[in-house]
Amino acid sequence: MKRLTTLLAVVLVFTTASSFAQSQYPSKTIRFVAGFPPGGIVDILARTLAEKMSEGLGQPVIVDNRPGATGTIAHNLVAKSPPDGYTILMTAPTSHAIVAVMNAPLPYEAEKDFASVAKVAELALVLAVHPSLPVKNAKELIELAKSKPNELTYGSAGVGAMQHIATELFSTHAGIKMVHVPYKGSAPLLVDLIAGRLSLSIDNPQTVLPRVKSGELRALAVTSKEPWFAAPEIPTMAQAAGIPGFDVVLYWGIVVPAGTPKDVISVLNAETVRILKREDVRSRLAAQGVQAAPSTPEEFGALIRAEFQTWTAERVKAAGMKKN
Repeated sequence: MKRLTTLLAVVLVFTTASSFAQSQYPSKTIRFVAGFPPGGIVDILARTLAEKMSEGLGQPVIVDNRPGATGTIAHNLVAKSPPDGYTILMTAPTSHAIVAVMNAPLPYEAEKDFASVAKVAELALVLAVHPSLPVKNAKELIELAKSKPNELTYGSAGVGAMQHIATELFSTHAGIKMVHVPYKGSAPLLVDLIAGRLSLSIDNPQTVLPRVKSGELRALAVTSKEPWFAAPEIPTMAQAAGIPGFDVVLYWGIVVPAGTPKDVISVLNAETVRILKREDVRSRLAAQGVQAAPSTPEEFGALIRAEFQTWTAERVKAAGMKKN
């Protein structure tokens, strides 16, 4: 009986110590990994949240940009990090799922090595061309591309990135062939698009709209099913290109290494939701063409699982996506 009492006391001490340690989270700097270079939308989202998280959690939250391989470098880093809540990742589940199929095998298990924290934001993309391209609308672009198969070029933030996905789906629906030019992010892509070294890109409003306003680019369509709040004057793909039901909306969220304690995930989720409900944050994101869209861990987890069920190897191949 004495030994049993001692054993129970030891278990109680360890349990209490563990609960106390977790209740003190966070007690040191949190690393917020972004898989794309500074200046792009992933970086902007991470920095917006990191700034407010630092204030709300009372610990520094530092953005760590790890660009390359369409986010797989960043995903691998986080997957192999300790599951303690001190390394978190901004991810785009659709791109993550497609890249996992296209680049298999990966050095991590895309479906198993992460736990969801919260959905963060979503946005529609904008089809934009260089003004030197002799087209005024999306239907004229399709006609031009059909007359010059594999002559027009389009850029993306990497193989499997949302620009790649959206443009290949557009090409498939329109029955056209174009040459994909992958970059390490939207910022270097924009440089070449403005310089006329690329014909077009389907990219985020934050990147495209200021250049459309300045006359450096021409906007032809948005990828959402309905007009997008940030650019209601730009027609949808259904309206501009005659592609009914075309609906490609990019969204992002936060994940952590699998095995991260649920109470730590709850802290991160509550803080993320609190931040995204702030009017100043919502306004800041809206200025980038992005709509705040917080969720529970369970809701975001369901979205991620749905992406892996949707983007099978057969579906990726049918959409025309492949490594260049």
